[in-house]
Amino acid sequence: MKSLGRHILVEFHGCSAEILNDVPRIEQDMIDAATQAGATIISSVFHHFSPFGVSGVVVIQESHLAIHTWPEYGYAAVDLFTCGDSVNPWVSYESLKTAFEATHGSSIEINRGQLELLEKSETGSDAVGSAHQGSGQGGATEALMPPKHSRSVWFTDRDENIALSIRHKGTPLFKEKSPYQLVEVFDTFKYGKMLTVDKMVMCSEKDETAYHEMIVHVPMLANAEAQAPIKKVLVIGGGDGGSVREILRHESVESVTMVEIDEAVVRASREFLPSLSYALDDPKLDLIIGDGIEYLRQAADESFDCIVVDSSDPVGPATGLFSAAFYQDVYRCLSPHGMMVAQSESPRFNQKAFVQLTHCLQDIFGEANIYTYLAFIQTYPTGIWSFTYGTKNSTNPVRSLNPATATSFANNHDLQYYNSEVHTAAFALPTFIKAMLTRD
Repeated sequence: MKSLGRHILVEFHGCSAEILNDVPRIEQDMIDAATQAGATIISSVFHHFSPFGVSGVVVIQESHLAIHTWPEYGYAAVDLFTCGDSVNPWVSYESLKTAFEATHGSSIEINRGQLELLEKSETGSDAVGSAHQGSGQGGATEALMPPKHSRSVWFTDRDENIALSIRHKGTPLFKEKSPYQLVEVFDTFKYGKMLTVDKMVMCSEKDETAYHEMIVHVPMLANAEAQAPIKKVLVIGGGDGGSVREILRHESVESVTMVEIDEAVVRASREFLPSLSYALDDPKLDLIIGDGIEYLRQAADESFDCIVVDSSDPVGPATGLFSAAFYQDVYRCLSPHGMMVAQSESPRFNQKAFVQLTHCLQDIFGEANIYTYLAFIQTYPTGIWSFTYGTKNSTNPVRSLNPATATSFANNHDLQYYNSEVHTAAFALPTFIKAMLTRD
């Protein structure tokens, strides 16, 4: 060989958009391409960019394979670099063209480090050469101790300005494209199993308590001393089961109706998130797979004491859960002493949706009956997340709280995030959020 390495720059066109947006699939295809070419895998690092695109690299003993994809254009740019003559990068080229279902590809090969232009140093030359050539003492060591493949695959939830990345173990435990959305479960290193919908984090085993305890116990305990107890509860969304689990901790609750549009979310949670979903089998629960918007539209007036809107972000099937028409039905279906709570997005990550929903609820319930509160959720972009409490009976969720009752409840149920102090503090909004919500 007359050069130190072979470098092929590749462009694939007409690829499957679905494949090019699939991190575990891309990683496996790149690893397969390297292995088929005779390379020795050292490590792999891959990231997804929401909503579209994957970047990653497979480091091989002989150099690397790198990629970035543009699924919306069916296009992938690939960089294949091999040192020595033991690996044929064109084998990788053909493998990836097939794997990505490319209609055509273009490429150029460059010889890197032409030997007639280089002068070999005498100092440490054997040791340096053995790393790429596989010969000498270093080569013998590698033969006895093959390198261990280290994977670094990342899930990224992002918009055009902000991103949150979480490392996971690669291949999804669950993946299904339902009629409504892409549902996946990943096994992460830091947060345990994590449920995602359309590449957005819904919940994880290690930090889901912050979300589910705050969306349920703040309104329920704010009304715990009320003369009319909370008996009938409706949950819109919440297919992972976490909100139902928390609601059923309250002894006054006689029945819970949960309306979840996507059966795949329920099925994934039952199988891989049992610590959340076990309450889905409770006899007090009526689980309906259907459209929550349509269910409320047909529901009787004043039929629920509490309505929990546990929706995903305002895209896809959840878009209608952020509309005035939907919340007018929420108001109509609440009993005279009833209250509702909705996840109302991040003031930083989804500022427009956060402000619009708050103002919408103020218009329907009256500004004096709407209260915004916050929680810190590690696996959501920016960490800061909001909930909005609304009531028909003017119950102030801070003044009405009995701290002793809340403390006893939290201790008896071994709650991990909620306590009476957090309840009160959650309503203390930073100045910049107050300014956001101030109408012109």
